[in-house]
Amino acid sequence: MSEVIPNHPQEFWRPPTAPNAVSAAPMAEACRRCSTEFMVGAKFCHACGADRLLQLATAEASWIDSFDLLRVLEFQKLKEFFGLSAPSLIAFFAGLGCILAAMAVGFVYSEQNVADFQAIQLWRIQWLVAAIVAFSAGILLKKAGSGKP
Repeated sequence: MSEVIPNHPQEFWRPPTAPNAVSAAPMAEACRRCSTEFMVGAKFCHACGADRLLQLATAEASWIDSFDLLRVLEFQKLKEFFGLSAPSLIAFFAGLGCILAAMAVGFVYSEQNVADFQAIQLWRIQWLVAAIVAFSAGILLKKAGSGKP
């Protein structure tokens, strides 16, 4: 075993290894969730059970923290909150998108004369009919007993 790494001091409880040129990133000293100090050598927080994360630069940390808001938009949580099946929830969001598109038509296009006004109103009507179709599909796709009473 001594021929693996010549003249390298070895501790009795570790196998011989080559010294790494790249050092490991420093571990976080306090839990990001509950702010308690980690025990020496711990991989998890002893107070809340969170993983011990590597320290990040402040710019990266603030960028990653902005994704915490997206946890609210998880599909499974939305399904449970609304009490809808997956196809019904997709149809619901399609209907919401059509309503937003109907409202956006007025902001995107401006009318110069009566013909433009009529065309914009026709587009709004088409978006609202599409929203009615999407909401109706959501109602028809809803499974019996999947909704809240």
